[in-house]
Amino acid sequence: MTTLNKVSPSPVAYAPAGALAPARPFLPLLAILFVGSGCAALIYEIVWLQLLQLVIGASAISLGVLLGTFMGGMCLGSLLLPKVVSRRRHPLRIYALLEVLIGVCGLLVLVVVPRLGVVYAHWATPGAGSVILRAVIAGLCLVPPTLLMGATLPAIARYVETTPKGVSWLGFFYGGNIVGAVFGCLLAGFYLLRLHNMPTATWVAFGINMLVATLALALSFAAPHRVSESESAEEAKEDAPIAVAGEQGPAGLVYLVIAISGLTGLGAEVVWTRLLSLMLGATVYTFSIILAVFLLGLGIGSTAGASIARNTKRPRSALAMCQFLLALGIGWAAYAIGDSLPFWPINLEMTSSPWITFQVDLARALWTLIPAAILWGASFPLALASVPARRGSDAGTLVGRVYAANTVGAIVGALGFSVLVIPMIGTLHAQQLLMGLCLVSALLATLPL
Repeated sequence: MTTLNKVSPSPVAYAPAGALAPARPFLPLLAILFVGSGCAALIYEIVWLQLLQLVIGASAISLGVLLGTFMGGMCLGSLLLPKVVSRRRHPLRIYALLEVLIGVCGLLVLVVVPRLGVVYAHWATPGAGSVILRAVIAGLCLVPPTLLMGATLPAIARYVETTPKGVSWLGFFYGGNIVGAVFGCLLAGFYLLRLHNMPTATWVAFGINMLVATLALALSFAAPHRVSESESAEEAKEDAPIAVAGEQGPAGLVYLVIAISGLTGLGAEVVWTRLLSLMLGATVYTFSIILAVFLLGLGIGSTAGASIARNTKRPRSALAMCQFLLALGIGWAAYAIGDSLPFWPINLEMTSSPWITFQVDLARALWTLIPAAILWGASFPLALASVPARRGSDAGTLVGRVYAANTVGAIVGALGFSVLVIPMIGTLHAQQLLMGLCLVSALLATLPL
């Protein structure tokens, strides 16, 4: 990626200073392309989880490596792209190039990680140290593709205007990405890996990457990229803040709120996965169902939040309301798991059909998780709309910062609750802590300018 900024940019049309930003065509089509991106990404994630379990041999360490690498790489990618890629380069062509590189890295991971596992299994001495060493090496192999995945949303963000309506499209892109992720999760967990193997699943994801890249490249020729003089001037100020003068405080609060939202989201997912696995069974199918339902809720919420951000003049108030309702959503999930699901009049021992079992487990997960997941999904586009921005400022930087704050919070939540909170205070008090954090986040979002 670092070489992109060194290549002389392709010819770009400049709009006069003060002129209205040109219309951005094909935005609905780009949302569909993000469906493909999300599908491929989750196929890779499920494949890499299976791959790490075979190489490292410890599922807990495999999950930790995958989770930390996946979210950490995406966080770095969202922050680095605006710094190393010029705004003059066509966003759709950058997006197409990223998709190609993700596909190539996916194929390389399939070849490199098992070979590293064989080498370290042969030379390393027995014990936890050698397992951790292999985990670190495998994690480093996953950094390049995850970094590229994290750069896709900031790259395409430069195609939209930094206006409330323009920024709202980022919520639709994010929602489309998550909808694709749901499909990819189920496709990989229940078909590709169940009936085929990891190479087949990887090649399917690679094919999706190439299709998305081809369509994005084709659209780039039909939609010329135009940079206004004000946007060019903004790029010259490499360290210029996105928020207007005097509004750095509110922007900082928004980043903190969305970081806490990410922390509570992944912390709750860890807690609920632990509890539901005791009820539904600790299998890869249960994990796929829980992940798919959580992602589905995020996608629905992101689309709804983007619509709200498009039409409201007070997105921070809507963000605060989402965080307040999340406390109730977590309470609902605790009630469902403890006092509702165990008393459903269902006896799965009376059927031998896995399809019936899947439907019942899916219904249980939807009943429990979907309310809170929708609210977490709505929080992201509302946070984007809540960050003060100048017309002509870099939308890629805006979405990169919000996305990075959310991802950092998610990493802290996932690792903190799995390693510290649950072992120390248990799942009941962990859920109470999550509800308290949601209320704190709602209070922060309501602080005056």
